[in-house]
Amino acid sequence: MNETMVCVVGNVATQPVYRDAPTGPTARFRLAVTARYLDREKNEWTDGHTNFFTVWARRSLATNVAASVAVGDPLVVQGRLKVRTEQRDGQGWLSADLDAAAIGHDLSRGTSAFRRSARPEAQPGASPQPEPNWETEPPGRPRTTDEPGAGARTGAETPSEPQPQPQPQPQRRRQHQRQPQPQPQPQPQPTLEAAGMT
Repeated sequence: MNETMVCVVGNVATQPVYRDAPTGPTARFRLAVTARYLDREKNEWTDGHTNFFTVWARRSLATNVAASVAVGDPLVVQGRLKVRTEQRDGQGWLSADLDAAAIGHDLSRGTSAFRRSARPEAQPGASPQPEPNWETEPPGRPRTTDEPGAGARTGAETPSEPQPQPQPQPQRRRQHQRQPQPQPQPQPQPTLEAAGMT
């Protein structure tokens, strides 16, 4: 986008006009920007040429302008410059508009107290969204599934109750029955006759 962004410093020349349109609130006022220069002959600062801008504010900026800006306030306005030409009574008129993006008081000329505008209330019946857990897990700590965001990051499901493990049965020792040992048979003693001794 080829837009001309400018920042001007001046004084409010007209009371802001506030309108609540179907597309949103709008406010406009005239801003006088006067150049100052040092007169060498008089050795003093002198006002030079004055330029007038029509400042347009929209939506929440328009609401805050209507409650904060008055005639004579020194302002700093930043916005998009739009130059328009139109015919009035057979004569050509040239006007410079500022579609404001930010408006504030010039604190080099005085003080200002800032008050934050109230946020829009939540619609009745809308359930609040849970706050995600942005904390980093310490090393070595296992994540539990009941912590917020645990299932979203790890993809883990809630585990069921642990099933009882069967207890191992004690093994019975086998009793080995002793087999009866065969008794040695008595050997017959050789007699004198068998030995051939008579």
